[in-house]
Amino acid sequence: MEVFFAPKTVAVIGATERADSVGRAVLSNLLGSPFGPKVFPVNPNRSSVLGITAYSNVAAVAEQVDLAVIVTPAPTVPAIVGQCADAGVKGAIVISAGFKESGRAGAELERQILKELERGKMRLIGPNCLGVMSPFTGLNATFAGAMARPGNVGFISQSGALCTAILDWSLRENVGFSALVSTGSMLDVGWGDLIYYLGDDPRTRSILIYMESIGDARSFLSAAREIALTKPIIVLKAGRTEVAAKAAASHTGSLTGSDEVLDAAFRRSGVLRVASISDLFDMAEVLAKQPRPNGPRLIIISNAGGPGVMAADALIANGGELAQLSKETMESLEQILPSHWSHNNPIDILGDASPKLYAAALEIAAKDPNSDGLLVILAPQGIRNRSYTKRLGAGRFSRKASTFATVLSKILRSASSELYALCGERMTRSLRSR
Repeated sequence: MEVFFAPKTVAVIGATERADSVGRAVLSNLLGSPFGPKVFPVNPNRSSVLGITAYSNVAAVAEQVDLAVIVTPAPTVPAIVGQCADAGVKGAIVISAGFKESGRAGAELERQILKELERGKMRLIGPNCLGVMSPFTGLNATFAGAMARPGNVGFISQSGALCTAILDWSLRENVGFSALVSTGSMLDVGWGDLIYYLGDDPRTRSILIYMESIGDARSFLSAAREIALTKPIIVLKAGRTEVAAKAAASHTGSLTGSDEVLDAAFRRSGVLRVASISDLFDMAEVLAKQPRPNGPRLIIISNAGGPGVMAADALIANGGELAQLSKETMESLEQILPSHWSHNNPIDILGDASPKLYAAALEIAAKDPNSDGLLVILAPQGIRNRSYTKRLGAGRFSRKASTFATVLSKILRSASSELYALCGERMTRSLRSR
């Protein structure tokens, strides 16, 4: 699997100079990294592409090719895969579309590709995918418009469009990835292979998955059960309803399976399932920027009762617990807060709380032995504004930062006023009513 993330040499089969073509975009992306692999265009109709010597086929390339990226029309792919296998190529990414998602003729092409793969040890990602990004090694074997920032989240998606969406979002929100993989139809490399690889990768601290079909369920569940013991695995599984399942089948060419059975299987293997793209994005951000809590117990601090109650509802609904404030915490809060504060968790420090009071309450709550995390909510009430949150000095409390991203997304959907939430070191996002 390492060849897909850290190849020394890459051949782009179907490379071209034609504007707005996938072949040109992939080649340009691979050439754009100053520390990426050596790149060789393959095009039998050209002597050079983008000023680089082109080769008629993969066997003619001047050096041994580790990874081939194939962007030629679907009917040509089986023969090209065979040529790669004969040339000793270790891995191939088939970006081309037009396979089983398009009907019987496409399914036959996939059967021919599998037959070629059986002749050797070459592995294959795709077909019908965006490609693979590995920010730490400088590999951008995709036709996306930008390279992801390096980080600690591994993202695997059956949808190339969702890959580009989360990439665009991550660049705005300064979220980094250890790898982004678009699996496409998963003809060869599947969920289990990628989960095991990212599970062993020291740069990956959490794994996020967008899934339309489970494919080899035994491989997925076996890998997830093992890796989820050390790294969180978050899945957004589409195709819950019969109509959506048919739509997913037309996209990937695979049936999605019973949603109830999958739900039970996810729970047994330790996988956390989320229900929406916003939840998945929230998970990506919080897991990338905050430490994992040691347990489900959360302390909520707010300057308004309503948002604290909504946060508590969302926490309990998603399997969390409100921490029981210790005697020491209660006594310390009594000394600094107004007499009519909530005297409970959520800790309502009232609407006129100053930045100094917020910081003092945070410092006390962070020391509570009954808590695994903190969620800090600011509800502006006219006398406070956006700059207010910058003065809280929450960086001291990052070790107890909350990773309850789902809580934040639930508040986002239910809040009736503009809110801001702080998790540990920074304001993770603005929460606005919709």
